[in-house]
Order: sequence, then structure tokens, then C-alpha cells
Amino acid sequence: MTWYLDNVYEINKEAPYTFYLPSSEVLEKLKVGDLVKLIFVTKIEDEDGFHGERMWVEITERNEKKFVGELINEPYRLDLKIGDKISFGIENICDTEYNDPASKDWDFYFDTKVIVSDDVLEKREFNFMLKEGSREEGDSGWSILSGYESDDYVNNPKNFQIISIGVILNIDDSILNFLEEPPLCAYERNDEGRFYKIEDYDWDAYLNG
Repeated sequence: MTWYLDNVYEINKEAPYTFYLPSSEVLEKLKVGDLVKLIFVTKIEDEDGFHGERMWVEITERNEKKFVGELINEPYRLDLKIGDKISFGIENICDTEYNDPASKDWDFYFDTKVIVSDDVLEKREFNFMLKEGSREEGDSGWSILSGYESDDYVNNPKNFQIISIGVILNIDDSILNFLEEPPLCAYERNDEGRFYKIEDYDWDAYLNG
């Protein structure tokens, strides 16, 4: 067999705020006839970077956390075909057809946007955050910096991008404590690695300078 099924819990450990996991409430509902999505991974990555695909399987048997099903997708490249028998565990299920009560949290992580410097993403570290008023729907108002950027770097908009807040939370989720703080506010990381609110931040210079 040239493929294996990915463990979604292991993936989620690496990206807990951007890799969706079905809730236990949804997983407990699963029964024969339901469709679940699994991640089929190739054992050897192709030269063009292809290393697997997500496909739907119809459950034909369930024994607590173990399942058997039939593939209902036509694979893109894998040596499988529609109707093939697939044995899998609850740890392999990355999606279902059910509405998930926990999806509201995931909607927030995916749909809430922040402005972040490329340096933050390169270093996977951020030490300064400030919040202005929201510019459009989905915009949190937060701008996030590593703290190592020069003035010239900060003044070049090409050094920034808009991403989902979940990407930042994957780096450090301690900021959940103050994400809903109203604008205008600024936070900085102290020598102990904790964020504190800058009470005397010069907003006039920032907004009008």
C-alpha cells in the first residue's frame, strides 16, 4: 500500500487554531450510512509536491472508535478507486456532514483577520500589538509586529499581509485574554515573556505622525 491515513489529532497539535477537528458531540453521532472525510497521504512525496488528498468515505461498519467504509471519491492520483474498502479510526476523521456546534469558535479563528509583518511569520514570534478601529467586516483592528522591524521596514506596506487570527494563535494563544479589548489599545511583551497593556502609548504620533 503506497498510502496511509493521517492522524488528525497529531496535525491539530501543530496548528490547534487553524486545523479543524470535529467535536466529540459530532463524532458520537456517526453511524452506518454517514459520510466522513479522511486524509490519505502518500508514503513518498511526488516531485511536484503532491503528497495526498482528502476524500469522502461512507461508513459501512462502526465498532466504538473503529470504522469500516467505502470510498466514494475518485482519487486524483492515489492507487485507489471508488468502492474500495477503507478501515479507519476516529483519529483519522477530519470532517463530517453534520453541523458542528463548535464551529462558531472555528469561524472566529478563520474569519477574524489581523495585519501582521512578514518578520513575525518568518520568526514565528511577536512582541508588540496595537488595535485600531475596524476598517471592514472581519477586520479585528489588530496589527502585530515582531518588535525587531526597523522604521523603514514598518513604513513599507509590502512587508505586511492580512491573515487569519488563528495563525497568530498557533504561535501564542495567551493573547486570547485581551483580543476583545476595544480600540485604541497597545500591548507589548515584557522581559518575562508576558504581554502587558501600554497605558501611555502615543496614539497621536501613531495616527497623525
